[in-house]
Amino acid sequence: MKTTAKAKLIVLISSIILLQSCTKAAEGNNAAPPTPALPVFTVTSAPATIYQEFPTALEGKNNVEIRSQVDGYLDKIYVEEGAYVRAGQPLFKIDSRAYGEQMNMANANLQVANANIQKAKVEVDRLQPLVAAKVVSDVQLRTAKANYAAAVAAGSQAKASVGGARINVGFTTVTAPVSGYIGRIPHKKGSLISRTDADPLTMLSDISEIYAYFSLSELDFIGFQKKYAGATLNEKLKNMPMVDLVIADNSTYPEKGKMSIVDGQFDKTTGAISVRAVFPNPNGTLRTGNTGRVRMPQLFANTLVIPQEATFEIQDKIYVYVVGKDKKVTGKPITISGKTDSYYFISEGLVAGDQIVFTGIGALKDGVMIQPKAISSDSLLKAKPL
Repeated sequence: MKTTAKAKLIVLISSIILLQSCTKAAEGNNAAPPTPALPVFTVTSAPATIYQEFPTALEGKNNVEIRSQVDGYLDKIYVEEGAYVRAGQPLFKIDSRAYGEQMNMANANLQVANANIQKAKVEVDRLQPLVAAKVVSDVQLRTAKANYAAAVAAGSQAKASVGGARINVGFTTVTAPVSGYIGRIPHKKGSLISRTDADPLTMLSDISEIYAYFSLSELDFIGFQKKYAGATLNEKLKNMPMVDLVIADNSTYPEKGKMSIVDGQFDKTTGAISVRAVFPNPNGTLRTGNTGRVRMPQLFANTLVIPQEATFEIQDKIYVYVVGKDKKVTGKPITISGKTDSYYFISEGLVAGDQIVFTGIGALKDGVMIQPKAISSDSLLKAKPL
């Protein structure tokens, strides 16, 4: 009996010890997880500039097709392809011999016409005293005066023919209407040139200024009108900041451009409106046909700036986790007024002085307590400049 009682006592003590062990294990499993230490930073405001880029095609200030106004053989080519020429400089010479003979013929006809005028005048002068003396009928005088008027008219016609012939002779020398650069010259010396040729003799580009044409969507255009002061569109254009041109090698053209004109209406097919920026081109480095991107700045005098890593998106809305005084986080929606590659500019949802979680937001939810580790906004901006 004593052995049985002793065994029961051992079993009871073992059960108590086991129960206590299980209770401690359960208490250990139900213990609260450690408070995470996460980097947070204080939202501050700063001046900032963002850029919108629009693909563009470049054109010179003047792009002129040089065509012959007379038919004939190309006698001389005074310029080389790609050469710079000044307004009035000779470019081409069309064989002028036929037109010179036409002018000689016109001059001869003018001399005949002038002689006929003199002859008719003499007849009028001869008949006037005879009619006054009633020696001859006044019908003869009226006929003589009509002949004189016809001779004068023929003289004017002959004079006009001389002028036309002289113009045609002048057209045989093709000159530059503006200063600029010569394009390709498809015709060679000896080619038969016609006024109706499909191809011009060459293209002449005045590239002292370059026009960069690009398109704004309807939303961009509405935003443009709201951004800049002015009662009229021209006043808004004057208040716009200067724009940059990014050329094909991704470098920025050194000269700044000015917005100058907006098309009169939206294209029904694309829903966009054409605009242009004008860039000085003193060294002729840009040419008609170049491509690039117009970079339009948007200036923020004082805006709240946060890094994009500190945000998350739910149903097309952007949120941040704001840290309260009790060190608990709360998701808060924000409104974006602009962005760069690394930052968002905030118009609504935050105020200067708010503390938000920088990284580690994937495992957070509302009400979670964290251990904030403050980081400097200046260090963020220094590591990733605006």
